[in-house]
Amino acid sequence: MIVEEKKNKVEVCDAPNSQQNVEKGLSLVKYMIIGILFGIVFVKAEIISWFRIQEMFRLQSFHMYGVIGSAIITGIISIQIIKRFNLKSIAGETINIPKKEFRKGQIIGGFIFGLGWAITGACPGPLFAQIGSGFLVVFVTLISAIAGTWVYGKFSDKLPN
Repeated sequence: MIVEEKKNKVEVCDAPNSQQNVEKGLSLVKYMIIGILFGIVFVKAEIISWFRIQEMFRLQSFHMYGVIGSAIITGIISIQIIKRFNLKSIAGETINIPKKEFRKGQIIGGFIFGLGWAITGACPGPLFAQIGSGFLVVFVTLISAIAGTWVYGKFSDKLPN
């Protein structure tokens, strides 16, 4: 969303991102490098381990709860820093974080997501790291995740929101 003021042009970025400039070619390499490093961290922290995920769902280990809890705390601190210091996006846009309303569909969707996570031992983040680590059977999970996203997109207006 772009907002114009009379004195000067101010660009506003609605979270997660609505950048008007589409990056192509070599400028995308930075994202690939960050993704690879993120994947390495996932592998080294054992976040992609099916056994670690099963331990979490069986309440046998704190490992994954510690990782998820750390991510939540980091997210809260990051959002507060963005809001309090009025930080801009990399493209110089003002970041606008809209209020979110609670909907009962979030409970249903969260339950389905958690069920899939427990059965497959993978959520969207670690999927690619698992595939990159050689667990090619995870392609089935990836295809299922893509299909589920498509089904939701196709029927979201008919689902309880």
